[in-house]
Parts: sequence; C-alpha cells; structure tokens
Amino acid sequence: MTTNNISEVDHDEFSLEGFILTSNIVEHQYKSYLEFWLLTKNGPAKVVTNIQQQVFFIAQSDFDSAETLLQNAGIRYSYKNIELATFEHQAIGALYFASHNPHFKARTLLKQHRIKCYEDDIRLPERYLMERFIYGSASAFWKGKNLKPDKINQSQFVAVSNVSLKPSQYIPSFKLLSLDIECSEKGVLYSIGLAGEQYQSVIMIGPAKASEPWITWVADEKSLLESFVDQVNQFDPDVIIGWNVVNFDFRLLIKRAALHKVALKIGRNNQLLQWRDARNETNQGYVSMPGRVVVDGIDALKTATYQFDSFSLENVAQSLLNKGKDTENVDDRMAQINHDFVHNKVKLAKYNLQDCELVLQIFAHTKVLDFLTLRGQLTGLELDRMGGSVAAFINLYLPKLHRSGYVAPNRPKDGGLASPGGYVMDSKPGLYTHVLVLDFKSLYPSIIRTFKIDPLGLVEGLKEPENSVHGFLGAKFDRNKHFLPDIITSLWQQRDQAKLNKDSARSQAIKILMNSFYGVLGSGGCPFYDTRLASSITMRGHEIMQTTAKWIEQEGYQVIYGDTDSTFVWLDGQFGSREVQEIGQQLAAKINHKWTEKIKLEHELDSELDIEFETHFSQFLMPTIRGSEKGSKKRYAGLKVGENGEELIFKGLENVRSDWTKLAKQFQLTLYERVFAKKPVDEYVRQTIQDIQQGKSDHLLVYRKRIRRQLNQYVKNIPPHVRAARLADERNANLGKVLRYQNKSWVSYVMTLNGPEPVEYLESRIDYDHYIEKQIQPIAEGILPFVGKSFESISSQQLGLF
Repeated sequence: MTTNNISEVDHDEFSLEGFILTSNIVEHQYKSYLEFWLLTKNGPAKVVTNIQQQVFFIAQSDFDSAETLLQNAGIRYSYKNIELATFEHQAIGALYFASHNPHFKARTLLKQHRIKCYEDDIRLPERYLMERFIYGSASAFWKGKNLKPDKINQSQFVAVSNVSLKPSQYIPSFKLLSLDIECSEKGVLYSIGLAGEQYQSVIMIGPAKASEPWITWVADEKSLLESFVDQVNQFDPDVIIGWNVVNFDFRLLIKRAALHKVALKIGRNNQLLQWRDARNETNQGYVSMPGRVVVDGIDALKTATYQFDSFSLENVAQSLLNKGKDTENVDDRMAQINHDFVHNKVKLAKYNLQDCELVLQIFAHTKVLDFLTLRGQLTGLELDRMGGSVAAFINLYLPKLHRSGYVAPNRPKDGGLASPGGYVMDSKPGLYTHVLVLDFKSLYPSIIRTFKIDPLGLVEGLKEPENSVHGFLGAKFDRNKHFLPDIITSLWQQRDQAKLNKDSARSQAIKILMNSFYGVLGSGGCPFYDTRLASSITMRGHEIMQTTAKWIEQEGYQVIYGDTDSTFVWLDGQFGSREVQEIGQQLAAKINHKWTEKIKLEHELDSELDIEFETHFSQFLMPTIRGSEKGSKKRYAGLKVGENGEELIFKGLENVRSDWTKLAKQFQLTLYERVFAKKPVDEYVRQTIQDIQQGKSDHLLVYRKRIRRQLNQYVKNIPPHVRAARLADERNANLGKVLRYQNKSWVSYVMTLNGPEPVEYLESRIDYDHYIEKQIQPIAEGILPFVGKSFESISSQQLGLF
C-alpha cells in the first residue's frame, strides 16, 4: 500500500478519490461523524468527516408545541427557521441533533403527539452524499500537512480525518472473493471455500494429509472459523460474492461463530461483521462490515433483470456458461455431501471450490458488478442494495427539490391508491401473414419528458394553472419548474452514448433506472407518490396507443393488438421482405410526424415520442382465450424475420412457462413450426398421442414447480406439487434421510393414476390420459382451429383414446 494516490490540491490541501464501498455513522462523545471507506487506485482508504448534525423538519407553526415536548423530555436539540416549505406551502423549520439517540427520541415523541415530521427517515450518510450530488465515487479533501497519511499502518489502508467529500467520476477495479460453505443438514460446518483471481482455498475439517496444496486442514469447527477470518483478512477483498451468500452462508457462519465464541472480524481494520434482520416476514437479512461489500449473485442478477426458470447455481451456470457442477446424484446431494465428508474429503473440497469458481465465472460473464457500479454512479445506491428504485429517485430528486424551496412530503399511511395500468387492447384472434410491431421507444419516460410530469411541476402547476400543461385526474404541470423531465433527458442522452460505445452494462443500468420512475411515482412507498402523477403517465399512454391505432387504420392497415407501448399491425396481402421494411419505416415516420404536430397544436409542446418499426413476423398467431372466441392478451407466437433468418417466438404461451412439461414445450414448438410452414399436422398429433400411451415419452412427463411457502403452511388448498413434496418427505423420514421440502424448494413430480408422485419415489402407473388432456389438447386447440382442424377429430382416429 502506497500513498501516491494522494494529490496536493494547494500548498496545504490534499485529496484522494475513490469509489464508496461502505458508509457509517460513528459517534464519539455524543457527537456524530461519518466514516466512508473508499476503494482508491492504490487500495482502501478510510475517511472520516468533521462533526455532522442529524436533522428533520417540522412546520414552523408546530414549533411551540414541539419545543414544549422536547424540553419536558430533556431532549437536546437546536432549531432554525429555514427557507423551505411543504407541498401545501407551509413554512418549515429544521430540528438539529448531535447524535442518533436524541434524533430518534425526538421524532418518536413528536409523532406520538401528531406533529408531522418531514424527511425524518433519511439516514445521515445518504443525506450528506445526495446534498453534495455525490453518487458512487467521491473525492476526499482535507487541509494541513499533518493530516497527510505518509506512512503505511499495520492494516494496510490509509486513514484520514476531518475530510469533506465532493463528486468524482472515479472508476474502481474490485478485488473479488467468492465464498461458499458446505455443512450438514443440521448446519454443522464441514468446509469453507474461497476463490479469487489466482487464488484458491478450501478450509476443511479433518486430519491433515497430503492433498491439494489449496486445502487447509483444521481440527474442528472453531478452528475452521478462525482460519476463515485469517484468510479473508490476508486476501483483503473489496467485494465478497456468493450464491445466496447472505441468507445462507453468512447467516450460518454468524450462528456457528456465536456458538463457538469466535469474533468474525472480517471487516477492514479488524471490524466485526454485523447482521441485521429485514423489517418484514421474508426471513431475509443483511450483512455489513466496514470497508467490504457482500453481493449475492442471485439478487444481483435479478436486479439486472436476468430471468431463469430456476435461480439455482446449477441452472444459471448451465444457462450462461454451458457447464455446471460435477455431481453424481443431484436429487440426493445432501447424502452425497455427508458421505464425502466422511469418506472422501478431497472430493468434497473440490466440489466446494467449484461452487466458488462458478460464481466468479457468472459474475465475469454477466458483468453484473459493472452494472451495479454504474447504477451506483448514476443513483448513489450501494453495491449491495438490491431493488432500491425509491431510494434512487430520492437521491436524485431531493437535493434539487431543496434548492427550489421545498421539503419532501411524507409517504401515504395507507399505502396509496392504485393507478391505472398500461394499455392493453382486446386482440383480434387469427393466423396472420406479415404482422409488423411498432414500438414506442421508452414510452413512459417519453411521456414524462413531453408533458412535463413532475412532483414539483404538479405543485407549481396547481399554483398557476392558467399556463400549465394539463394532465389527468385534475393534474396540472408547470411548463418550466420541474426536474424529472430534465433528469430523464440527461439519462436518455447518456444511454444513447452508451449504445454507441457498446457499453451494455451502462445502457442496461440507465434503462432500468428510467423505466422505474413511473413505478416510483405510483408507489405508496415513495414520498412523492401522487395518483395524479402516475395516472397522468398511464392514462396519457392509453390515449397515445388508441390514437396511434386509429391513425394506422386510416392508412389502410389493421391493428390486431396493442400492449403498453407496442402496436401489432397486419398488412393483409402478399409482400416481399424489402417492401415490408419500407412500409414499417414509413408508418413509423408518419406516426411520429402526426404526434409532433398534434402535441405542438394542442399543448404547445415539443414531442419526445418516438415510435420505431421494431419487428416483422412473417407468420403470426394471436390465439383465443381457452374456451372462448375472445382474443387473448399478452399471448402470441410468430416467426420473427431477422438478419440470420426466421426465429420462432413465443410470448405467454406454454413454451415459455416453467411449470409445463418438456413434452408440452416440445409438442408446441413442433406443431407451430409445422402450421407456420403449412405442413401437415394430423399425423404428428396422432404420433405424439401414441408415443405417450406407449410410454415412449415418459422422460418428458416430469413437472417441476417451486414450493413458495413452508410445507406445513399449505392447509386448505393443497396443489399437486405440494402433495408430491409431502410424499417425498414422508418417505425420506421413514428412510432416515434429510427432509428436503419443508422450507421451500423445487419439486419434480409425475401425475400417476394415484395422483402426483415425486420422481425420486415414483411407484404408480403414469396417468397418460392426464398428459393428453391437460398438456397436449390445450396446445393443439390453441392453433388447430385456425387451419380448419380440431384436436377431437384428429385424436378420435387414435385407437384407445376415446
């Protein structure tokens, strides 16, 4: 560790810049300071601010009552009238506190006496950073040569006090450590695996013997934990990653460490790992430690909008990396682990290490940490903060709001009213040739930009309605006083640049952020919630989609479906590929021109709406609702025309649903391919039925479904997959095996003549009629009528079915 990342700004002022890993409030002698750990180009640095006061706001008219309450309670504070107001135009005052305890007591006391407190739930580190427009990266400044850290201390980091922070664009390079543990079904630790760049280690309980050089042998569980602490501190990672690493690995490590009285001092500067339970019933929790961040792979991929049938490490690794774990018996993995711990510890160590390395490879493949880093630099959200769209909005919006003279309102106590959803048109079912899809580019952000939809704009627009932009439900928006349209415009430009630079991580981070703004404004968990805001977005979207469909039909084409921001257009005729492209481009250009004219004429605004010709389906099916002649919604299939040929696309149909069998997916894929290619289908349907009845398709008949609650919580309605899971665990109990399904899991089962049975204990004959009637028949009936066929007439020719 060197100090050459410290710059001399002036003759007695110094600075360093880095990415904020962690932030914390430190209290000393009843005063609050902020401690930030930065990752600089030469390693970690701990920077501590000067004294910071905690604050919230009350109406000036409430001060006399508040003063009496606080003085009688002996709570120390200071008060100042400030140039801010509520959205109801009440003058505001600020209450300041030296530390957390009086701040917490004061807000609790005042609320008990029905005195409104504003912005009382914003943590001091977040307020400090957002008010300085610091997001993700920061530069620390301090004065005095005596404060320059010119030597390395024992813990290998730079420490500076009395700093002030300013914005920075520093791009970090993280040192990652992947963590995975192996244990018994009762949570007794067997081993801990660690992996990083050019680093491998498995700490294994057992007698020392000649083996792989990366195995550390320890005598017992306490020694295992102590060695783990030593190795983490020696490797000194910035980010610890894993798979369900917080709510499994770290939760168990903390529990076993408490049992053996081992202090998990794996934070920087030998600070203790902390656990905090979530404030809900999800049984989730959080870990934190100064100077290091823990990022769970599952949560990170979900935040980056990855979707998988299952987020098991095996499934995700197979999907992304085309490889998985080396295990012989996946269905009884616990038994295998127990066996290997007794009889083949080296094999278990290799399995343990492989999990660590798979997680590292998934992070590298997806660049998900780049995504989280960029998200932090856009919004100020910490690396380990999953979700957080409301927090991101507050970080971006609140400091601008303060500078316009307002404090944030409070969140609605009742959670708020639901706003209208996106527009979904009743579809026109049929089998079509040449269907175009025209998509509005980021419709909701475009509506916000165009029609000046904004919390501050609503307040100011209602004050002066005569020169406002009219929204819905009585909303009126100021034409000039607003922030959100400009925030979106800036993000939009950054995303366009990211696309040009082929920076997929930045582009995705910006896209998710922009698209979250509508949801935030319609969420009762956001202080800026107002149904007039969300409705002015969605109801404007309805108007835009309906008007667009009318204009397209005036051009002589049929609109067969519309969904949120997409319009499906049937050309109804014979066209070449180039001609289709020209029609699509011309339609998009005409629609954009019409919206530009309409919005200028009716609202005196510039249109930011942009519809694009997105997709050409050479063949397209819009199905009916089952058992009805009415068209379905959010369900279709088509042959998409692309540069590399045609691709069969399914939306909302069985082929993309994880709870349908492989048989159903395979049948639907082949049947649709044949229909779209105008090939005969009768013989294929009959052959599929025959193969099922003769047992030739048994390997395709397995259902796989997730148990989303604890098994004993299913009382009244017991679905088939739960019945199968209970049968499996009853058999496991009788055989002395671990109960696999009690606390949520995935179960694989088959429908038999005696009901659902788990695949690992399948005893009864398979109910083939069930699969024909519940899997094959619905798929066939979804498309055959459109080619003049019926499943009943085809299948009745199949001996033994009817």
